[in-house]
Amino acid sequence: MISNLIRQRVTLLLPAMVLLFVAGCGDKEGKDPEPEPTPTVPATPYNLTLPTQLPQTVVLPANNPLTVEGVDLGRKLFYEVRLSRDNSMSCGSCHQQSKAFTDGRTLAVGVDGKPHSRNAMSLVNLLWEPNLNWDGSANALETQARTPIENPVELHQSLADGVRKLQQTTLYPPLFAAAFGSSTITEENTLKALAQFERTLISSNTRYEKSLLPGGARLSPDERAGRVLFFNHPGEGGNILARGGSCDHCHNGNNYLFTASSFTSPGGNTQYFNNGLTVASDLGRFGVTGATADRGKFRVPTLRNIALTAPYMHDGRFQTLEEVVDHYNEHIDTNTADPILLLSNTRNGSKLDLTATEKRQLVAFLKTLTDSTFIQDPRFSDPFKP
Repeated sequence: MISNLIRQRVTLLLPAMVLLFVAGCGDKEGKDPEPEPTPTVPATPYNLTLPTQLPQTVVLPANNPLTVEGVDLGRKLFYEVRLSRDNSMSCGSCHQQSKAFTDGRTLAVGVDGKPHSRNAMSLVNLLWEPNLNWDGSANALETQARTPIENPVELHQSLADGVRKLQQTTLYPPLFAAAFGSSTITEENTLKALAQFERTLISSNTRYEKSLLPGGARLSPDERAGRVLFFNHPGEGGNILARGGSCDHCHNGNNYLFTASSFTSPGGNTQYFNNGLTVASDLGRFGVTGATADRGKFRVPTLRNIALTAPYMHDGRFQTLEEVVDHYNEHIDTNTADPILLLSNTRNGSKLDLTATEKRQLVAFLKTLTDSTFIQDPRFSDPFKP
C-alpha cells in the first residue's frame, strides 16, 4: 500500500518537474528577462546657471532632465575609449578642450587612421542648437552621438558593443544606477548621459563681453574698429560712405551666440548658407533634404573661440583667420554664394572690398571672442587624467 502511494505521488510530480525544466530552458534559449531596477535615491537636479548675456530661453527634452549624476556620467563617457572599436579613441579625441573642443586637423581622423570628409566642429553652447553636424542631419543631442560612434571612419563600433564593454566594468554600472535608476546599461541612457554633459559646455567669458561691462577690460583701437566692421553693413543706415563686413548677417552677435539658429522650439529653424567656396564637392545640406536650393549649404558654426578652432570651413581648407577674411573679402564664388554675402564697400562692386587695415582690424576683433576660462574649466576636462 505504501509503495502504491509513493508511485502515485511520483506520477503526479513528474509533469510539474518537466514543466519547470522546460520553462527554465526556455528562459535561457529565449530573450533574457527584463532586469529589475537597482534601488537608488533619485538623481540630483543639476543647477544650470545661464550667463545673463546669453538667451534665457532654452528647450530641454522632458525625458532627459539635467542631473548631477547624469552630467558626471556623461563627462566620463565623453572621454571613454571603450566606445571605440579598438579602445584607442573617445569623443574627446576629436573634440579637445584646449582647442575649444575641436582637434586642430584639417579633417577628423578615426580609429583606423582614415580621414573623415569633414572638419571636426567645435562643441560649445549646444544648449541653444536645434540642429547639429555641418549639414544639420541630427536634430537632438540624444541621437547625434550614435553617428560618430558607429561611423566606420570615426569610432567604428556599434553602440551595442560599446554598451556591452561598459557593462563589464566595475566603474559604470553603479554610475548608471545613480543617474538612471538601473545598473543595466542601455544604448538610450548612454546617449542621454552624453547629451547631458554636452549641454553644460557653455562659453561666455570673453574679452569682448567683459568690455561691455562697466569698468570692464577695454578693447584696443583695432579691436574696436573691427567690432564696428563686424556688425556694420556697407551703406549702413542709408549712408553710402558707411563701411562694414556684414559678418553678423550669418554670425548673429546680438544674441551673443555668434551663429544662425532659432532655439525657441525643438528641431526648429536652423539657417544654412552657401558661402561661395569653389570646388565644393561636398553638397552639404542637400545630402539631407535633397532640395536643389540646399546644394552647398552648411550650418553656420559659432565664432566663439574661433581663434582656437583652426583650420576653418567644413573641409578645413583655411589655416588662418586671415585666409578666412580674404575669402569673404575677395574670393567668394558669386555664382553660388547666397546673395546676403554679395554686399560691397565699393559702389557697384562685386566683392566686399575691405582694405588691408580693415581686414586686420576684423581679425583683431574675432580674437576677442576667446574664452580662456572655458578651455581650462575642470568641469569639462578629462576625468581619467591627473
